[in-house]
Amino acid sequence: MNTKASESGIPGKRTLIFLICCLAVPASAFVLLRGDATPFLVWWFCVLILGILFFPLSSRLFRSFSDKGWGFSKVLGIALSGYVMFAFCRAGIMPFTTLFSFLCTIISAAAVLILCIILSKKQGRPFLEKQGLSFDLILFEEFLFLAVFLMWTYFTGFRPEALSTEKFMDYGFMAAMMRDTAQPAADIWHANDAINYYYGGQYYAVFLTKLTGTKVNESYNIAKSMIGAFAFVLPFSIGLHLFEGLRSRKVRFSGFGTLVGLITGAAVSLAGNVHYVLYGLFGNVFRLSGYEDYWFPSSTRYIGHNPETADSCIHEFPSYSFVLGDLHAHVVNIMFVLLFIGLVYAWFQSREKERNAMTEGPGTVRELFKEVVSDPYIWCMTFLIGIFQWTNYWDFVIYLTVAVIAFALCALRQHRRIAIEAVLMFVTRIFIVFIVQFLVAAPFALSFVTMQSGIGRSVYHSAFYQLVILWGLPVLCVILLFAFTVYKTARRERAEEEKKHNPVRTFVSNLTLSDMMALLLGFCGIGLILIPELIYVRDIYGEGFARANTMFKLTYQAYIMFGISMIYSIFRLLTGVKTVFVQAVSVALLFVFALTCIYFPYSVNCWFGNVTDREGYAGLDATAYLDYQIPSDAEAIHWLEKNVQGIHTILEANGNSYTEYCRVSAMTGLPTVMGWYTHEWLWRNDTEELNARIAEIDQIYTSSDRERVIELLRKYDVEYVFIGYYEREKYPNINEMLLKSLGTVVYRGTNGENPAYIIQISGEGL
Repeated sequence: MNTKASESGIPGKRTLIFLICCLAVPASAFVLLRGDATPFLVWWFCVLILGILFFPLSSRLFRSFSDKGWGFSKVLGIALSGYVMFAFCRAGIMPFTTLFSFLCTIISAAAVLILCIILSKKQGRPFLEKQGLSFDLILFEEFLFLAVFLMWTYFTGFRPEALSTEKFMDYGFMAAMMRDTAQPAADIWHANDAINYYYGGQYYAVFLTKLTGTKVNESYNIAKSMIGAFAFVLPFSIGLHLFEGLRSRKVRFSGFGTLVGLITGAAVSLAGNVHYVLYGLFGNVFRLSGYEDYWFPSSTRYIGHNPETADSCIHEFPSYSFVLGDLHAHVVNIMFVLLFIGLVYAWFQSREKERNAMTEGPGTVRELFKEVVSDPYIWCMTFLIGIFQWTNYWDFVIYLTVAVIAFALCALRQHRRIAIEAVLMFVTRIFIVFIVQFLVAAPFALSFVTMQSGIGRSVYHSAFYQLVILWGLPVLCVILLFAFTVYKTARRERAEEEKKHNPVRTFVSNLTLSDMMALLLGFCGIGLILIPELIYVRDIYGEGFARANTMFKLTYQAYIMFGISMIYSIFRLLTGVKTVFVQAVSVALLFVFALTCIYFPYSVNCWFGNVTDREGYAGLDATAYLDYQIPSDAEAIHWLEKNVQGIHTILEANGNSYTEYCRVSAMTGLPTVMGWYTHEWLWRNDTEELNARIAEIDQIYTSSDRERVIELLRKYDVEYVFIGYYEREKYPNINEMLLKSLGTVVYRGTNGENPAYIIQISGEGL
């Protein structure tokens, strides 16, 4: 950066270049996205404003970062303002609407502003932490965010439909929340009941949809793309600051540190795993069993699938999720998880400053408690842990554990000569976390019935070679980093008395903060891949799939943690050890990782096709597929979207999960009597009641007993009966005359030989 230009207030050349790049991306959006550029830019501008509003808070929390937590400020704004809207809605104070979403954002931002002003006066610190702030880095991060956001949005436009996998569920949740002003919203597949799932992720997507005034059929895809951008930029910031934290106390925006950050972002959000390298990239060379049938999902279905066993498992990762396009709980929560990880590292840095300034430490329990209670990091981390119960319960358990380990490391490091104070601080922090997270989660937990049935001992175990292929690369990096830090610590001169007192405490105390953070993430990641080999969480999935969900949710987070710790470990060894052999090993590890990144263009080509051909861009409308997939039903579904406001129960044919049954409820957000069977079984664990609903739907469509049909329609408050392609397929003997006699045909299609039609049930007919 041009120092003289900066001192004179004139932007330097690098600043101007980054500013031009930031402006060029929105301009490119109009070329690539065409008419979809408007909702895309509205979302970007909304998130940008949230970042500005909550930057005073992030600048205090991330004051040791040279970007002052710019990227994290956006996620803070989303998390806090969205939660305030949710809490007020659950308390019956405000309805969930665009107006009140905007109002809650203003309230949240004002509260943060007042808090920062009070703290700045109390602590004698500036309102906005500007010391060491790199405006160039902020501009560069904004350019990265915009570029990756646009990239995923453009790719998605080649296959935007909310169809296949669990997209019906994800889109249906969002569509229902757009209609419903209450929380939790109505369950689209279990009429007269509310959603009983971890719907917080979809809620936040809808919160931003209402805040921006955009349409859900577009925002479904925009939200997924935005999370993909956060999944790159936030690890970039963490990776850069971890590495630069080694080089000097003043973190710089250097070229090499930027390279580490970019590779870290790629490791978390774009890379695949070594399975792709062996089976996909070099399948013809290694000729391992199953390479002939390799497709990009194969890297997520390896254990129990190749070779096939009675232990089918799932081990997905973010890049696969962004390509596939699900907006599921574990995907939306990525941005909050990365915010949590960033906060842990920022907290380590803040405690280190106090550790260096501390001589004897606080002496009374009251002072200790006051110190913990006044720690903003504890409150922010606890808040996130609390909302994880709502967004993705698995992450609640995982990051609660990470927090406890972080507290233990801090206690060992900061109070190495004051054992009793270390214990008191550790216990106090845990106590606050458990109490506060419970209160944060209460608005969700009060209406939620848990779906798990306890813990089981794993009967099946993964083959060692499969674990090595999937996780060997990051685990080796973490182990090498650990060996390096042990060796480095052992060479330091230490007081013999301290060495004998507690070698673990001595080791932790002599670690650099960057090393400690990388090892924390690395060993937590190792723990997450080992847990499914020992135990699993019981759910409805029995023989053959018992470990599937447990391995899926745990190793997904392991992948994120490994992405950060692995890249840091490689560059730490590459720059910290002068031995030629160690540097050669580091380069080799980096090369293998680079090969896993080829998964990204391969999977994009598999799923989206040739994205260089702009003629293949179909737009962002997630429901447009209806017009060519089931044209006879499409017009009727669009009629419901336009003409039926609020929550009204419809009747349509139910079906098994992952099929195209229940397309009406999923695409409109209107609840139906019974939807995807396996999903409702998982959410409610009451197959007897579900089977009864299925039988009663059959009776409504086919029975000639008028009184029985009327009784059942009243039981579920059915207001509209849909008769279309799948109803005729499932119930070939539909008693259409009887159903028509119970109301009025408010819509009749014109498409096809057997067009769909909708009967509005009238009070007179019943």
